[in-house]
Amino acid sequence: MASIFTRRVVAYVLDFFVVSAFLWIVSYFLFAVVGAKNVYQVYQYLPFVVPVLILVYFVVCEKLFAASVGKAMMYLEVRSRNGARISWLQAIVRNLTKMFWIPIIFDWLIGKFLRTDRLFNNITRTTVVDDHF
Repeated sequence: MASIFTRRVVAYVLDFFVVSAFLWIVSYFLFAVVGAKNVYQVYQYLPFVVPVLILVYFVVCEKLFAASVGKAMMYLEVRSRNGARISWLQAIVRNLTKMFWIPIIFDWLIGKFLRTDRLFNNITRTTVVDDHF
């Protein structure tokens, strides 16, 4: 079986596809509402709306279900270090770096430099655990 790190990377890629599919559906309906003449206005707001929707996706999934779709497919779960479900604040803070690719890489690199998991997992005192059983 693959390591938890490998499964987390695969889960993140799977989540990217889930979020992309959701955004395609939202953009389809949005473009249908605003019409062809106003499409440029929609594009002006996408750089601000997309990161927020990504954050909302990860926060809601991990708070309510203890896993995003990708993590659930990889049999992973997010928990507080004491084993309890995470709080809303923990879910928000631990997922702040997932809004863009570069911050998540630095989050992981700093965590590895400190010989721990991701930096934001340490800040929020959360962990990703194997839920295969």
